[in-house]
Amino acid sequence: MIRALILLLAMLFAGPVLAKKAPVAVTGSFVDLPKFGSVNIGPSHVTIWLPPGYAGGKQRYGVVYMQDAENLFFLKKSIFNKIWAADKSVMRLVAAKQIDPVIIVGIYSHGTDRARTYMPQRVYEALSPAVRAYGQPFVQGPIRSDAYLKFLTGELKPMIDRRYRTKPDRDHTAIVGSSMGGLISLYAIAEYPQVFGKAGCVSTHWPLIDPVRADENRAEINGVWTKYLTERLGPASGRYIWFDHGDQTLDQYYGPWQTAVDATLIRVGWRPQQDYETRSYPGTAHEENAWNARLDEIFGWLLGPHVND
Repeated sequence: MIRALILLLAMLFAGPVLAKKAPVAVTGSFVDLPKFGSVNIGPSHVTIWLPPGYAGGKQRYGVVYMQDAENLFFLKKSIFNKIWAADKSVMRLVAAKQIDPVIIVGIYSHGTDRARTYMPQRVYEALSPAVRAYGQPFVQGPIRSDAYLKFLTGELKPMIDRRYRTKPDRDHTAIVGSSMGGLISLYAIAEYPQVFGKAGCVSTHWPLIDPVRADENRAEINGVWTKYLTERLGPASGRYIWFDHGDQTLDQYYGPWQTAVDATLIRVGWRPQQDYETRSYPGTAHEENAWNARLDEIFGWLLGPHVND
């Protein structure tokens, strides 16, 4: 009887037993701008990812501008039911102390205008009319990449820098894309070296047109690239570029083109593994799952510390 009374008193004064809470996933937060206005290219859909800790802190962040935002974050919004999972990559690298946290600004592609928006205008217009004719069924209209870069640098980036705690200088501003998105990323760092200090050119579509037709006109297209990279991109001057490609599907064509680009960069003064990095991924195809699988390497090299820093 006494033992039972002691047990009852112990239960009364012990207080409630708290259930152990499951850990809350740290994911950062998203801001969606379905129709961000532009006088240069018309309304654009933009999604912004703010890293964990942004809301409650005072820290400033570097920014990565990424193409084809529909394929960056959400499977339900992706075109091919495949995504880069760019936010997850950043969080892994930050947890491993390989990079500092960054803000990601994803710009959706413009549907059927994608090719003519991402095609480097100066490069394309330097091609002969005969070669450009092969590209017209692909680009489907006048090239507008110059207008797109004006949108990025004159409209979108100023808004991001006003509204969010960014590090607005070029050393903390990167641009990344794949395929045609790789082309526009290279074009951006060449045309606006004072804005973009880092570019990720993933599975870059160097042939510009259909790869089979491009192979028939390789000398001309390579010549145009050599002239552009020499005269417009110029020396590294503190900038960094990542290049890569696989060897399956569309990527099977890119190796020789990338080799020619690398040779030009070296002649201009870019140092391999220091100013730029080129990697090949045997067995990988031209698709988001492949880019997802190597994104930690891309971000780790591009956004991590460099020997020049």
